[in-house]
Amino acid sequence: MKHLKALLMATAATALVASSAFADGHAKRGGDGQLNIIYWQAPSTLNPYLSGGTKDVESASLIIEPLAKYNETGEMVPALVDEIPTVANGGVSEDLKSITWKFSEGLKWSDGSAFKASDAVFTWKYCTDPAGGCAQVSNFADVENMEAVDDRTLKISFSKAKPFPYGPFVGAQSPIIQEAQFKDCLGAKAPECTDQNFGPVGTGPFVVTEFKPNDVIQYKANDNYRVPDQPAFATVLFKGGGDAASSARSVLETGEFDYAWNLQVEPEILSKMAAAGKGKVVSAYGTSVERMMINQTNPDPALGDKRATLEGGKHPFLTDKNVVKALSLAIDRGILVEAGYGSAGQATCNVLPAPAIYASEANDECKTQNVELANKLLDDAGWVKGGDGVREKDGVRLSVLYQTSTNGVRQGTQALVKQMWQAIGVETELRNLDASVFFGGDPSSPDTFQKFYADIEMYTNNFDGTDPEKYMANWLCSDIPSSKNGWQGSNIQRFCDPAYDALVAEMSKTAALEKRAELAKKMNDMLVQSGSIVPLIHRGGVSAHANTLEGVKMNEWDSELWNAAEWKRKK
Repeated sequence: MKHLKALLMATAATALVASSAFADGHAKRGGDGQLNIIYWQAPSTLNPYLSGGTKDVESASLIIEPLAKYNETGEMVPALVDEIPTVANGGVSEDLKSITWKFSEGLKWSDGSAFKASDAVFTWKYCTDPAGGCAQVSNFADVENMEAVDDRTLKISFSKAKPFPYGPFVGAQSPIIQEAQFKDCLGAKAPECTDQNFGPVGTGPFVVTEFKPNDVIQYKANDNYRVPDQPAFATVLFKGGGDAASSARSVLETGEFDYAWNLQVEPEILSKMAAAGKGKVVSAYGTSVERMMINQTNPDPALGDKRATLEGGKHPFLTDKNVVKALSLAIDRGILVEAGYGSAGQATCNVLPAPAIYASEANDECKTQNVELANKLLDDAGWVKGGDGVREKDGVRLSVLYQTSTNGVRQGTQALVKQMWQAIGVETELRNLDASVFFGGDPSSPDTFQKFYADIEMYTNNFDGTDPEKYMANWLCSDIPSSKNGWQGSNIQRFCDPAYDALVAEMSKTAALEKRAELAKKMNDMLVQSGSIVPLIHRGGVSAHANTLEGVKMNEWDSELWNAAEWKRKK
């Protein structure tokens, strides 16, 4: 704590010097001194193409940007362009096979060089290099070519008609990186470019001055930011690590920080903290689902390099749909909501819970705990309880390693679930890992969620915007993490079904909203009914900001920091 206070004081002093020229208030860039942000999951990289972790995507969103963003209502809004291309304004071709973006005039990188369409073309090549292990490759699905028509005009051509052509460069998960900086970082060299990945040149409101992985980031205002008087803050301290409760306390009780993210804290504790009167809790619902990923491969350490890979073979019992359905039915989701989420959680049986048009009702059986049916399913499938109460079949015990990130609510959920599974004869070992490591994406670490060296793991995920096409493409067979792609990819549970791949392809060429919704529901149902995902809670995002901070617009459709350039200190 002493180290943290010293850091805050030192950086605040730097901010005071930086903003001394703007003593007349926050009418000018840098006039409001320092902004202090805390994420209890510490960023491990500032290159979102090398990590799917929210902490990495959002910390990078202060620096590098897409062409368009999603606002707090899920509406697409311009960022580096003056308008969104559509068929009506001529930006999208009549045959839906190309989209042309016209960049705003005078855009500059933070180093003062001109922002060009060729940078976007390079970013596409960077992410789609097969040896690069890009975590966001689904954003570029069906892109056949990108062309810099001129410095301010980018034409993206697709291999098929794309009713929703806004995958590339829309939302915080798909920003544009500078070709001059990353030109020597293609393919297998991508993770080796430490300077670039830790300090990208960007077009966003801030520039990195220091990055300590899994600890702290320091930023300063970007002198070349396109909006004349933004950002209001001269510097930003972005502290990572700790836990959700201490993050909440640092804003709501002690006032050390201005903004705290993802407050997965028991609701009664959060209410008591908010009563101190120093900050405000803000929340919003989007598409976030706390889910269990069920490993479809064998995580046995004896398999060596083939551990948790398709080459190592199927999981010895979690590919039995009866087992997974029993695990799901044994869980009382209402208790999990009451204990850990309160009004910020709803029981769900879908991995795609929103918008409402995409929400399936085919799996709602899971909302009601049914221990009797769970036991019957296991009995009928030949899983017999042994003398210790644990079921077994053909010498295989129903004993699972269940892991997640270190967090009070998640450990509470684990403990409750362990008890619920004990009632159906399942033995559970609990494991929790530091969030900065678990979500870090380090290909050399055995403890990342991508490596998945466990039977079951639990976390939350969501997607940018309101259209689920690219999100549902996360479970293509080709997107399974392995050593061949640097353990990147979004198909964490190693699900693979050609019929699912076919639905993804069909959705990519389907225009009618009702038909797209039908396909999305089919994909959701296939995932859930495969037994590879057990959805638990439709989560509302919960964060907090100081009463002295204004301009925050809580956003569950994009980065929470999407409009940080507009934040300012209340006078």
